[in-house]
Amino acid sequence: MTSPAQNETRDLSTRSIVVAAKDQVSSDLGGETILLSMENAMYYGLDEVGSRIWELVREPVRVSDIRDVIADEYDVDVDRCEADVLAFLREMIAKGLVQIADGAEPAR
Repeated sequence: MTSPAQNETRDLSTRSIVVAAKDQVSSDLGGETILLSMENAMYYGLDEVGSRIWELVREPVRVSDIRDVIADEYDVDVDRCEADVLAFLREMIAKGLVQIADGAEPAR
């Protein structure tokens, strides 16, 4: 039997809108981010790029927009960036730190 998080990770695409989960606390530590999941009391550390993605998911945002920002800011090949962003978000969803929004359009 699959969990809701496993189903969400399979449904994730560049058209998906994602947002940080409510049951977490985050803190910036000199360019890196520390997250505490209130759901499982686990700490997670994010590097510079992960921290930038975390900034972007604080409000609902389309995955393709995250990809475009990261590819532009870090001068990364778009295809490689897309694969890496999707993998990162799938991991964050599996840990309950990010969720796929209910279809609401992101704020502009």
